[in-house]
Amino acid sequence: MGNETRAKLFGRRLQGATALAILALLFIGLVVLSNYALRGLRADLTENNLYTLAPGTREIISGLEEPVNLYFFFSRNAGEEAPYLKIYAARVRELLEELQARSGGRIRLRVIDPEPFSEDEDRAGEFGLTAIPLGNSGDSMYFGLAGTNSTDGRAVIELFHPDKEEFLEYDVARLINQLATPKRPVVGLLSSLPLNSDFDPASGQMSEPWVVVSQLDQIATVRTLNADLTGIDADIDLLMLVHPKELSQPTLYAIDQFVMRGGHALIFIDPQSEADTSGQQPGNPFGAMGANRSSTLEPLLSAWGVEYKPAEIVGDLRHALEVGMRAGAPTVRHLGILGFDSENLAKDDADAPKDVITSALGRINVATAGHIEKREGASVGFEPLIRTSTDAGIIPAQRFQMLTDPSTLLDGFSPTGQRYTIAARITGPLKSAFPNGAPPATPTTDGAKPPLPPPAALGETAKPANIVVVADTDMLSDMLWVRNQSFFGQRFAQAFANNGDLVANAIDNLTGSSALISVRGRASFVRPFDRVEDLRRAADDRFRAKEKQLEEQLRATEQKLTELQSSRNDQSSLILSPEQEQELERFQAEKLSIRKELRDVRHGLAQEIDGLGTRLKIVNIALMPLVLVALAIGLGFWRRRRVGAAG
Repeated sequence: MGNETRAKLFGRRLQGATALAILALLFIGLVVLSNYALRGLRADLTENNLYTLAPGTREIISGLEEPVNLYFFFSRNAGEEAPYLKIYAARVRELLEELQARSGGRIRLRVIDPEPFSEDEDRAGEFGLTAIPLGNSGDSMYFGLAGTNSTDGRAVIELFHPDKEEFLEYDVARLINQLATPKRPVVGLLSSLPLNSDFDPASGQMSEPWVVVSQLDQIATVRTLNADLTGIDADIDLLMLVHPKELSQPTLYAIDQFVMRGGHALIFIDPQSEADTSGQQPGNPFGAMGANRSSTLEPLLSAWGVEYKPAEIVGDLRHALEVGMRAGAPTVRHLGILGFDSENLAKDDADAPKDVITSALGRINVATAGHIEKREGASVGFEPLIRTSTDAGIIPAQRFQMLTDPSTLLDGFSPTGQRYTIAARITGPLKSAFPNGAPPATPTTDGAKPPLPPPAALGETAKPANIVVVADTDMLSDMLWVRNQSFFGQRFAQAFANNGDLVANAIDNLTGSSALISVRGRASFVRPFDRVEDLRRAADDRFRAKEKQLEEQLRATEQKLTELQSSRNDQSSLILSPEQEQELERFQAEKLSIRKELRDVRHGLAQEIDGLGTRLKIVNIALMPLVLVALAIGLGFWRRRRVGAAG
């Protein structure tokens, strides 16, 4: 090889090395430049847009007028004891950083690792965050969020629960909204039931206020409304109606217009309220048996797209509770007193977002509840919150008026296979129940001045409505969800059901801004491998079939042994006969064979899952880089051909 040839070869290699060096520098420069130029630019490619903020959250952030300080406390030592918390903490931190990036400087985030015996740990305790003990080491961890505003307002999430992952964004948005609008919500309460301390005609004494009222006083400013009202103050954030009975037309019109103006409502109606004291008289406990104890809100509910039948009570065989009618008597199943679990509070579609009102609840008890449904042809949104099982049916309300033996409710009861809705959220545009305007005012007879004319009537809602309707009022009474106890003269309530939590969640949600209410539950961030789950289920079915076969053979063999033993003459002998020994040997061989088959099924399942995992790793780790390399090589050949053709 001549010197000229070697020089050309060296020059080409030098050019190639120089080109590679230049490409490397360009790549590094592009990465650095993209970190600055493309900061904040993200593409959410997840199936349910899990990393995209909800429009309501963005509205809350954009509406911040003053800075909000967020302090995210997470103990890093928790990652060693509970790795799943470390993964979830990374998700929480990503959300908080996204909120900070989108806030234009109005949200200031600080991430704190509260080490033991540090000032940060003391600060976490001052905020009221929950300390969780870690194993047997005696150390504690913190995993919560605290926020402050410019007026010394505070709000905290004491502990992030991984099982509430779907509502992570809602909880954080709610905290920010509380700091942005620290005003205590005002709830207008109109009730025909003795929720507050009142005279009990049955006992002849003053009754204690219901626990739900005491709970309500802790989260809102409660303003009691009279049943003869003709207008509702504009500063009321939520109208709570409990057993609205025999309301006048002006009162119904005032409620209707409150909702038409955009007011939110929480409504409890009942076909047979056990707490209704109508007709009761001292010394006569049977005086109220024939009284009307039902309530409706007609014609409002019909106009708002809700159908409710006050003469029907829902019974449910699967969820009927055992009750004791008198001391010393055995308990009986009561088809009208039902205990619902989390399955009755969830949607049929597992991928659909859950409702924040019922998402974290585990038990709701109701008594003689009715049912509601969306009226045919109505255009409103109807989202069930509590539903029965398919073992439910309808019982006429009149059967409960003189009921002394609940077991008789089973006579003639036939489940329809339908799931009945006990509570639902009503959303969207609503039509007024008074399309012709206000009803005529009632003339005065005592010389008082007539009331001022009402404002101009609204024929439909000014903005989408948000109403929760519950077809039971007894769920609010103490007997269905708390035990009242006394400790050194102090009365306290111990909850055994989540009835009070449902009311608190509904009030908390409905008194929030429209933006906060629109932030609903998200799909779970845990994305299972559907193919792997299918393999597990298929193998599990095969395993269970073999297990059942083994049990059947075991019973058949035991029966055969019993027959052989009974046919022997010397019953006192414990020595097995040849027939018994042969039968036992055959069973042992079959048992070993079936166990081997079970092991093969499990081994095959493990092999299929391992093979699938290997294929997924090849696709994720090797295939995509190979595709990119192939594209780069193809692009290089194409460019060389273009250069060669041009030369």
